[in-house]
Amino acid sequence: MTGPLSPLESEIRKRIVAAGPMPLVEYMALCLADPQHGYYITRDPLGAAGDFTTAPEVSQMFGELIGLWMVAVWQQIGSPENMRIIELGPGRGTLMTDALRAAQLAPAFGAAAVLHLVEISPPLRALQEQAFAGLPTPAFWHASLSDVPAGPSIIIANEFFDALPINQTVKMADGWHTRTIAIGPDDALVFTVAPEPIANFAGTLPQKVRATRDGEMFEWRSDNAAMELGRRIAREPSAALVIDYGHTESSPGETLQAVGRHAFADPLAAPGTVDLTAHVDFAALARAVECMGANVFGPIDQSELLHRLGIRTRAAALKTNAPRARSAEIDAALARLTGHSRTGMGALFKAIAFAHPKIGTPPGFEN
Repeated sequence: MTGPLSPLESEIRKRIVAAGPMPLVEYMALCLADPQHGYYITRDPLGAAGDFTTAPEVSQMFGELIGLWMVAVWQQIGSPENMRIIELGPGRGTLMTDALRAAQLAPAFGAAAVLHLVEISPPLRALQEQAFAGLPTPAFWHASLSDVPAGPSIIIANEFFDALPINQTVKMADGWHTRTIAIGPDDALVFTVAPEPIANFAGTLPQKVRATRDGEMFEWRSDNAAMELGRRIAREPSAALVIDYGHTESSPGETLQAVGRHAFADPLAAPGTVDLTAHVDFAALARAVECMGANVFGPIDQSELLHRLGIRTRAAALKTNAPRARSAEIDAALARLTGHSRTGMGALFKAIAFAHPKIGTPPGFEN
């Protein structure tokens, strides 16, 4: 090991020395949300000067279409006079400011909307407060979805679930073992596996995963956030739109990745200074929400949702009378959001909707 330790790595090493190898889920939770040194607690990670760029930062079209989606869902719910608009992990507030601007086409919706923003990052909350300061829509901040007052709700979660900590297990001859973090012989942090298998674990796995070969890995997240989402939706007329990168079926494989300065990084190097994420298992997410009584629609590719919501029409409208350079920017953003190339988000990112049983099919998810 060379170079100084990050502040969080010193704490992690102390815990490993005291209690033994640390499960990955605990390591990831500390890296992202440690109250003093967690990645999301200490910085604004977005944009060219940060570590990654999300769809709302690519183009205003993304948030605008979600704004029109919210208006249509509000009408499906029955146009209640007090509508909780909840965003999980609002970033800089870009998505929601674009969405509310587009929603001005329905003034009654704007009058009914009250923002509830679920955010743990002080730097990002400060940026959100700036973004919403000039809006007529009341805004409130919460540490978790469970803190938001009950009532009819529209919930938006863009790139939220991929940042929730994951468990990893490795299939071995005697069963499934928890993947852990230890201090290696050269004094660097290394991946290891717990010596004892997890008791009665195989029976809880999807059938496709149980039959996997030795050496394969399986990831899963706690169902808590998904079940809370489903509980709220099933309790009273509400709906949610989740957009994230991931896979549609529960299957073996590793997807943990670290990103810093728009490049892949070592997830064990300098804990707390790079972003850690993993693909969303949309099948598991859907099962958790559905078991609470909500209806599930999708998942579908992000490109399919955006096309159904009219992104090409919106792009054409923005290009009307726009300078040539601006038109080229709009075309590039459209390709980034809907394209299926290596740099495109259209196929890697999926969209899934959840709705109260009394609500019809949300826009963009019709067969």
